[in-house]
Amino acid sequence: MRILLLDKNHPLITEQLLAKNFNLEEDFTSSYDEVCDKIEHYDGVIIRSRIPLDQNFLRKAKNLKFIARVGAGMENIDIPVAEEVGIQLINSPEGNRDSVAEHVVGMLLILMNRLFIASNEVKNGIWLREENRGDELLGKTVGLIGYGNMGKATAKRLSGFGCKVIFYDILPNLSDEFATQVSLDELKDHAEVISLHVPLTDSTNYLVNAEFISEMKNDFYFVNTARGKNVETKSLVEALKSGKVKGACLDVLEYEKASFENLETENEDLKFLLNSEKAIVTPHIAGWTHQSKEKLAQIIVDKIVTSFC
Repeated sequence: MRILLLDKNHPLITEQLLAKNFNLEEDFTSSYDEVCDKIEHYDGVIIRSRIPLDQNFLRKAKNLKFIARVGAGMENIDIPVAEEVGIQLINSPEGNRDSVAEHVVGMLLILMNRLFIASNEVKNGIWLREENRGDELLGKTVGLIGYGNMGKATAKRLSGFGCKVIFYDILPNLSDEFATQVSLDELKDHAEVISLHVPLTDSTNYLVNAEFISEMKNDFYFVNTARGKNVETKSLVEALKSGKVKGACLDVLEYEKASFENLETENEDLKFLLNSEKAIVTPHIAGWTHQSKEKLAQIIVDKIVTSFC
């Protein structure tokens, strides 16, 4: 089986697949058009996010049996077309769920306890105590939207902080020892913290917008480690200014390029987030630990070997 690797990943992918007698070819530089011109010669492709696998690409991939994405999200793949032409889709959300969950908790603790602010003040000779009183996670009702791998891992950790964790998901009967499933309306009525854990689809694009925010009963903290375009940034900024959103922890931004490697635009809303004490912004690294890099790769290898050996 001939497999094309389009992005750099953990070397264990190459080492273990070669040991299983797969024929591997690496191409980390060719353009979308150049890859399209040769994709018909491959049985499998392993990607992250460098190029889109759209309808044009997939219809040219006449011999492709699988696409393996080292990561969770699959929005850079035209899934309906892939399913139509019989291409198996493989991803590895199990590999970075722990990293994402820890990032969520870490950002909340930093934001709610003003740790960055207080530390920077002390480093600059400013010693303020009353002004830096924190807000405890203990006793807070946390509402998760999406209860797959990331949501469940996050609930497990937050429950250990004494939070009441509730969640909304489109699938039924997912309640467990760490969180209780509720309707979206119930979640809006009770949550004091909102954390997103959903893929980017037509139904989740701008899921959090002005209407969503206005329907929240409580002022709330907001966390997004899912996809930037799940949130209408302009509405989030207005809510931060008004105080409806007490603070925002953002690992993803609406303005990221599809490759997630950098930002594609700058505007006043982004400038506000980057300069506000009420926002923490990280560069799409919630699932980006040394451990997750290895786990993501191992899970991809295991799934390929199970299906094609």
